[in-house]
Amino acid sequence: MKAELFPPGSDEPKAMRIDVMTPADLTAVLRIEELSFTTAWPQNAFANEIRDNKLAHYFVGRVGDAVVAYGGIWVILEDSHVTTIAVHPDYRGRKLGEEMLLKLLDEAIAQGASWITLEVRESNESAQRLYRKYGFTTVSTRRGYYSDNGENALVMWAGNLKGELYGARLRVLRRALDAEIARRRPSTSSG
Repeated sequence: MKAELFPPGSDEPKAMRIDVMTPADLTAVLRIEELSFTTAWPQNAFANEIRDNKLAHYFVGRVGDAVVAYGGIWVILEDSHVTTIAVHPDYRGRKLGEEMLLKLLDEAIAQGASWITLEVRESNESAQRLYRKYGFTTVSTRRGYYSDNGENALVMWAGNLKGELYGARLRVLRRALDAEIARRRPSTSSG
């Protein structure tokens, strides 16, 4: 049985709000994790990350009161690493993953990182396109990285996060994303 975040006929809020992940969010995060990945992180992994890992920064995206996305990074001095990012299947294709990626980049920069890296499945071309849009390039391949099927992971990096050129790129991409989200949002004015 498919659980719906917003029952038919309800007034579904359209804007996503991003908050720091808390223990109260873990049930919803784990549900998205299970729907998104064949090998899901256990609850204690997320709990340990948000409670004990001082290098970790995790966030949830909410539409109304429902958690519909999450993401996390580690920041170690000038290096940062995207550990996870996922959007509930019912909410994919609405730019919420891009909003979360932008939040993770903002956090990495705020924490002093100059570089950011991540691994992505070789077959996940849509994610790779998004990462390239934000300046990530493939630097290597990790053979058999994913334990569920032995698929390779591409290691992607983006650098000079604190530089003016990257800052300008983020400003342009943020304006374009904001404009696209505004176009998709139903008008609240009567006319």
